[in-house]
Amino acid sequence: MVRKPGLFDNRGGQGTLCPAGAMLSVPTLWTVFVINFLAVGLIWAYVMRSYPNLEAARFWAASCFTVAAGAMLAMLRLVAASSLLPLLAGGVVMIFAACLAAMGVKRFYGQQVSWRATSLITGLSGAGLIFFIAFHDSMSMRVLVFSIGQSLPLALVLKLLLLPQQGRVNPGARLAGIVAALMIAIYTVRAGGNLLGVDFSFTQGSVAQAVVTLALIFLSMAFNFGFVLMAMDRLRNEVADLALLDDLTGVGNRRQLLQRLTEECARSARSGEPFSLLVIDLDGFKAVNDTHGHAAGDACLQHFTLMAQTRLRAGDMLARTGGDEFCIVLPSSTLREGAMIARRVLEVCRTDAEACVGSEIPIAVSIGVAQWTRETGAFPDRLIAAADHALYAAKKQGKNRYAVYDPAAPLVPEAEEMPAAADGLRKLA
Repeated sequence: MVRKPGLFDNRGGQGTLCPAGAMLSVPTLWTVFVINFLAVGLIWAYVMRSYPNLEAARFWAASCFTVAAGAMLAMLRLVAASSLLPLLAGGVVMIFAACLAAMGVKRFYGQQVSWRATSLITGLSGAGLIFFIAFHDSMSMRVLVFSIGQSLPLALVLKLLLLPQQGRVNPGARLAGIVAALMIAIYTVRAGGNLLGVDFSFTQGSVAQAVVTLALIFLSMAFNFGFVLMAMDRLRNEVADLALLDDLTGVGNRRQLLQRLTEECARSARSGEPFSLLVIDLDGFKAVNDTHGHAAGDACLQHFTLMAQTRLRAGDMLARTGGDEFCIVLPSSTLREGAMIARRVLEVCRTDAEACVGSEIPIAVSIGVAQWTRETGAFPDRLIAAADHALYAAKKQGKNRYAVYDPAAPLVPEAEEMPAAADGLRKLA
């Protein structure tokens, strides 16, 4: 009996499997392949259950289990050597698994997935494999069809993986993109080699073929590791965002406000371009809590948040700093523009209060407006103190109004206005 080189020896007249050959034998490699994807699939299933909002995990879990199923189907070729049906079934299932992985990438980035495209890729690949089995027996063409079916879904999401999304690069996506490109290159070389007469069938036992199979196993593990890093980065960012949001109203909290003010102060210190800050306090909020209960007070805070957001511009930031206190950061805005926004917020609150009937609670607010100056520098607390000073003046003059802080140019009061403090505060009712 003729033995394949590198797999068997003839010691003692009986063929025994060499250690190196055993490690690189086809059954061993495919078993490792199946076990690897089953393990990764279980991990994604756990992630899917623990984080139901991460829709991509569903597709990645399904992809791993589908790959394992396809590999097990293909392994039946080792038992039924006279039939190509196991390879046909396994190939079609593994192409479908590649489509599922690509769909997971699209869902990760919030894009719609197309089952029609998946059905088209899988169906055409299956039809091609059937044709080159039943009507024109050609292993090299079957390898070409399978390689295209595996590579096309990966190629369609390479841009998403490799290019920055929403202004930032996800390290896991970059890794997955690089691995996907390497896998496409291997499939291309394999298909080209078979067309040129080099046998790269995954069901044969040569060392070269085993090395290619090992490379694909390694890359598939790295590919899924990239997905894991993508998910970790997303979840870490979500946790960071939650740490910057107010639980009740959903707007920024004091921490996010201070971060934003620090950034704006630094930007203004470099460019000299001013920005404005509004400090807002709900008038009589303690009485609302004492009279109607804290649930009613929470509803008032939520309602005010919704009303104020309707009067803000793109790029403006509303934050709740605690209790009934809010701040609005107005980038690239002068004191006059800040006063205009304060007037808008007041008007929507006054209009809403006039429409209140029965047990509905009217909302009134006092607002202090201040603008960044060179004296403020990179110190947000100075700007907050100036806006607070203006807020106190608005409270002192009767509430339900706003005041602006401008020590450089105090305004002469008009007939309908009451004079503010002599230290540079001016009130515009």
